[in-house]
Amino acid sequence: MGVQAADSALARALVALVIAVAMLSPATAHADRLATIERVRNSVVAIGTFERTRSPQFQFLGTGFAVGDGSTVVTNAHVLPPLLDSARSEIIAIVLPGRTKDAKDEVQVREGRQIAVDTGTDLALVRITGPALVPLRIRDSDSVREGQEVYFTGFPIGAVLGPFPATHRGMISVVTPIAIPQGRAADLDPRTLRRLTSGSFPVLQLDATAYPGNSGSPVYDPETGDVIGIINMVLVKGTKESALSQPSGITYAVPSRHLQGLLDKAR
Repeated sequence: MGVQAADSALARALVALVIAVAMLSPATAHADRLATIERVRNSVVAIGTFERTRSPQFQFLGTGFAVGDGSTVVTNAHVLPPLLDSARSEIIAIVLPGRTKDAKDEVQVREGRQIAVDTGTDLALVRITGPALVPLRIRDSDSVREGQEVYFTGFPIGAVLGPFPATHRGMISVVTPIAIPQGRAADLDPRTLRRLTSGSFPVLQLDATAYPGNSGSPVYDPETGDVIGIINMVLVKGTKESALSQPSGITYAVPSRHLQGLLDKAR
């Protein structure tokens, strides 16, 4: 190889190195995460019930997100009403927020129908009408590691703050059993006892704060948007913190592998 050819090869290698470094720069990583949030927001919905003759017509209950073919929404089972008032034509309603910042897109309301539920993990699937949404990809939660950074997007205090999805950042503090044996028999309430006898499973403990309305929010990898958990404050806290007179500010999520199992059963 001549000197000129060697210089040309070296120049190309340096250019490739500069491009690679630029792609790994904090600014590029930040832009990628902003794009991830925007993509996830388009898959997150508000869940409640709709009744035409009441005021307000829509009653907000929690958060959900699209999976599978985009016509299936995941949420917590406790978010859905146990009964609907058929006499008043009450239905499960899915609200899609406007998708543009200039508010040109109107809020959409879709009808939903529960198609599967797992009370053991407090997860439920709802089939929605209308065009499919962009589904989120489910990652095997067995790959989750303590210290891993995560985001979650949902509708904190949605009944007051409105249908505007908000994103929170945190990390996996620990992967911990949903229920552990208590030091005193008096601390074992029926729910904790049932969990211990039926099988305790690991849940994700986060160092981020979730609020009422965040139940059902996807917990995801900020780099890829892959879902690794589902925020759940009722089932987990009711079992894990049953001995506390006041609930803590700790946030929990059900690992995504339980969601994948429910999706497989619903096929």
